[in-house]
Amino acid sequence: PESFKERFNVDVRILSEATAIDPNAKIVTIKDWRSGDTYQESYDKLVLSPGAEPGRPALGAAESQRIFTLRNIPDTYKIKDFITMNEPKSAIVIGGGYIGLEMAENLSHAGLFVTLLQRSNQVLRNTLDFDMACDVHNELYAKGVDLNFNQTIKSYAEENDQVIVTTESDQFTADMLLISVGVSPESTLAKNCGVNVNERGYIVTNDRMETNVADIYALGDAVEVTHFVTGEKAAIPLAGPANKQGRIVADNICGIDSHYEGTQGTSVLKCFSLTIAATGLTESQAKKAGIDYIASVTYSEDHAAYYPNAAKMGIKLLFAPADGKILGAQIVGKEGVDKRCDVIATAIRGGMTVYDLTKLELCYVPPFSSAKDPINMAGFVAENILSGKVDIYHWDEIPQLDQTKVTMLDVTTPKEYQKGHIPGAINIPVDELRKRIGELDKSKPVYVNCAIGLRGYIACRILTQNGFT
Repeated sequence: PESFKERFNVDVRILSEATAIDPNAKIVTIKDWRSGDTYQESYDKLVLSPGAEPGRPALGAAESQRIFTLRNIPDTYKIKDFITMNEPKSAIVIGGGYIGLEMAENLSHAGLFVTLLQRSNQVLRNTLDFDMACDVHNELYAKGVDLNFNQTIKSYAEENDQVIVTTESDQFTADMLLISVGVSPESTLAKNCGVNVNERGYIVTNDRMETNVADIYALGDAVEVTHFVTGEKAAIPLAGPANKQGRIVADNICGIDSHYEGTQGTSVLKCFSLTIAATGLTESQAKKAGIDYIASVTYSEDHAAYYPNAAKMGIKLLFAPADGKILGAQIVGKEGVDKRCDVIATAIRGGMTVYDLTKLELCYVPPFSSAKDPINMAGFVAENILSGKVDIYHWDEIPQLDQTKVTMLDVTTPKEYQKGHIPGAINIPVDELRKRIGELDKSKPVYVNCAIGLRGYIACRILTQNGFT
């Protein structure tokens, strides 16, 4: 407060809660939590930025020193102090979103055995599709986190210095519990003074961040936004959009005509040694919005393969079949994931297509990239699909294939094939395919796979040029 007063002449009042707004008289009622007194302040313009509070299902102990949610800095101190003073050995985390995964990692680093309970069949359900989430699952398993999917919580309670969480199918016990099951907008104050909110409680504004009540603006995690890709209304509580909205509100209050153009949901997360980033739409979001799309997945080294410590980076790209316009991306890897996601986020904001990705001139030196950057490679693959050079299929289509009518062909090496392969797939390494092509039935469509995608593509080109489908 002192530094804000000194530098900006802003009167910051902590431990002060706005309890009511009278928009006709332009008066805010405020409670001082230190003295207990209530007083009023008038305003010319009012900005609402109440944020969102963590959800806590009413399924058990309302008050317990062993049950936590995480929203702010004081919450982190409560968790840290509990661990320091009580030396717990185990923790349960409910919810596999951003906060849930970050807490699973940090509790593990603090020496606790972590059990993570997730209601659906994957973590990061609003950020990643299932196939991309599987890399995250493998990382969590490898780091010792006990992952439990399809767990619907029935109750939680503290008993004998332990927390017991009961689900529909099981029971879990630990020394502490962190609940991370999403957020809800703190919009009661706004609603009570006549500000419009949507059915989920998010404050409705126009693109100048104005509410329906004169001289009242709203921004941040409590407001409804327009999704940049779909054009539909959405709730996307992220810090970047909130800060931009703050600037737009300030502009408009000061007479500068400024407009918010929507949120595309660009985000990044650290999970142990992985970096996870996404922007735009996932497959499930595209389906829900009724948007036609093609999805491609590429795996590239995060820097030149011959330079030490190169690691695979998975990029899932969604694009429009008609013109190749980029609709979204999900990236999971170790180094440089945020950089690649930022490039695609910029491309989406600029209305670019996958064809444009092939033309981007990006930084290259072996420690940081390859001469054909992973972004270029994602563009090349998408271009090959759109131009008809190759047809693609996805993991979830395999169970529906009638293997009496198609040929499943694995073009990895025999050693790779022995480590694991699609059931029913025959093995012809790509380097032997030309001389062994007579072993394949030309009357059947051939479904090719390899470990990464490159050898599969080469095999498809060989087969296509030899009259196979």
